[in-house]
Amino acid sequence: MLVIGGLVFLLLCVFGSFVASGGAIVPLVVSMPFELITILGAGIGTFLMANSMSDLKHVPGAFKAALKGPAFGRQDYLDLLGLLFFFTRLAQSHGVMALEPHIETPTESTAFANYPKIRDNSRVRNLICDYLRMISMNMDDPFQFDEVMTRELAKNLKEDTHVAHGMQSLADALPALGIVAAVLGVIKTMGSISKPPEVLGEMIAGALSGTFLGVLLAYGMVGPFAARIQSVVEEDAAYYDLIRVVLVAFLQGNAPQVSVEIGRKDIPVPLMPSFEEVDTAISELAIG
Repeated sequence: MLVIGGLVFLLLCVFGSFVASGGAIVPLVVSMPFELITILGAGIGTFLMANSMSDLKHVPGAFKAALKGPAFGRQDYLDLLGLLFFFTRLAQSHGVMALEPHIETPTESTAFANYPKIRDNSRVRNLICDYLRMISMNMDDPFQFDEVMTRELAKNLKEDTHVAHGMQSLADALPALGIVAAVLGVIKTMGSISKPPEVLGEMIAGALSGTFLGVLLAYGMVGPFAARIQSVVEEDAAYYDLIRVVLVAFLQGNAPQVSVEIGRKDIPVPLMPSFEEVDTAISELAIG
């Protein structure tokens, strides 16, 4: 809602102050559709040229994420800590082979069944299972484990931010595309130089609206939206990184409770559950 509210406030301030100061809105309204076709059409064309089909498929999801916000909240972090505690405690008390029934068929696992949101999120579920499988295959060197998982998380983050980077590139190009639309308007005006001054004035005003719209779209809409997508992606990345922090801490020889507490300290402050919340959550878990 903040995104929509901010956009509405921006438009009200820009156009409202223009009208309130005595600006003539008619030339702007008349020329705006044609200028927008030129600027947005060119912008979409450059965006298509600069990005792969794989990146373009992620654009609708990125827009949805920007409007909806981060996918994971405080309770999601608490649930993840509870599940990771269950697995590390199980590995400690029954050996790493006890993990196999849960990681080979996670959709049938009683552990994952307690956390349906994690079970139904294939990305989170697969990340947990893949690295627990490595642990069950005796990959117990915490430094090697940390390096491998860090590389994958960095790769995923880079791929997830492609849309934000592409939109930021589009925002950087929009002012220049606005100038293109303005120059075309000036060329059109010069072709009608014999017309009365009042007609020429409206035509020049329409041409200048191209520059105005290019700058407004770049710095008032597309640029902030790109930044919002980037922010959401980076905040969600902290959730995936929590898996790495807890498992590496466990491989370093820490007790499950200590590993979970190390992970809790790595959670962004606004989403960090308290020690008491985590302690209560893990104390209720039954380890078979």
